[in-house]
Amino acid sequence: DEVAIQLYTSGTTGHPKGAMLTNHNLLGMRVRDPSATGEWNKASPDDVWLVSMPVFHIGGSGVLVWASYNGGRIVITREFNPMSILDDFVQHRVSKLFLVPAALQFIVRLPQARQVDYSRLKFIMYGASPIPLDLLRECMDVFGCGFVQMYGMTETTGTIVALEPEDHTPEGSQRMRSAGKPLAGVEIAILDGEGNRLPAGQVGEIATRSMANMKGYWNLPEASKRTMTEDGWLRTGDAGYLDEDGYVYVHDRVKDMIISGAENIYPAEVESAIFGHPAIAEVAVIGVPDDKWGEAVKAVVVLKEGADVSPDEIIAFARTRIAGFKAPRTVDFIEALPRNPSGKILKRELREPYWAGKDRRVN
Repeated sequence: DEVAIQLYTSGTTGHPKGAMLTNHNLLGMRVRDPSATGEWNKASPDDVWLVSMPVFHIGGSGVLVWASYNGGRIVITREFNPMSILDDFVQHRVSKLFLVPAALQFIVRLPQARQVDYSRLKFIMYGASPIPLDLLRECMDVFGCGFVQMYGMTETTGTIVALEPEDHTPEGSQRMRSAGKPLAGVEIAILDGEGNRLPAGQVGEIATRSMANMKGYWNLPEASKRTMTEDGWLRTGDAGYLDEDGYVYVHDRVKDMIISGAENIYPAEVESAIFGHPAIAEVAVIGVPDDKWGEAVKAVVVLKEGADVSPDEIIAFARTRIAGFKAPRTVDFIEALPRNPSGKILKRELREPYWAGKDRRVN
């Protein structure tokens, strides 16, 4: 139970915090009965893992521990470069890798991506942020391997929920909208604001209990107390629900939720709807002040090179895919979205100019 490593949270909704992870955290969830998990979650000396995530991020360091414990070969890139990743597939005969959705998008949009031999590639794991279904289908078509969505965070020592390959279908089943099911040894509960458990289908805060939960935040006892309960539950800060079959559906960060006219709007749903537009390369949805509704939905968009589309066209497109009250009221165009080193969009930086001088604190 001694602290082995201190990793800092991504800081997408506030200042990064040092999560204290023990040896038990790092190995307890990964060294388990092989029969309790699928092929994607097994590591062997025959595997070649490509690590193109910062090793100060749980997505990078977690793979290093997992693969090295089982004697696998690890290829570490100094920085993410889409063309170099394609070269690595060929040169090192990569069999498994983990990438964030933004990185996958950069790779599959390269013309050369469809000319590479991926016959050695077994599984691509993705996570750290939501992935639009249109992008996921494109990736499945290009790579032709098994896909696994991973849900977790620094505080849970990485993955606690996974959507396995058999739940990925090009047609886009309902389960592809989920994060998957809890791994063996992981409990998931949905809590209301008072900490009461909610039934299947009701949205609340996702909480988890397992041997992988961190020991606490370094030098932040109050933050640790707010996040971790006395009976071992860790409040993730994510909003979501469980279905009747135990699949976890993640709506968004609780702090990112937009409340407009008493309606709860989750940016990830709006982003997924807008992303399907052929002119859009990237999109982030935020809440901005509105005198009538409290908050209004704004889409911040990066267009594909050479694309030309108006805000009204994007708004109209979104209205064909989601309820009208969820569609953006305004659209801004920028050159690139602000991201942290692990690839997560820094929405607080996008929100900050609009909330300056307002009573509400920007997360």
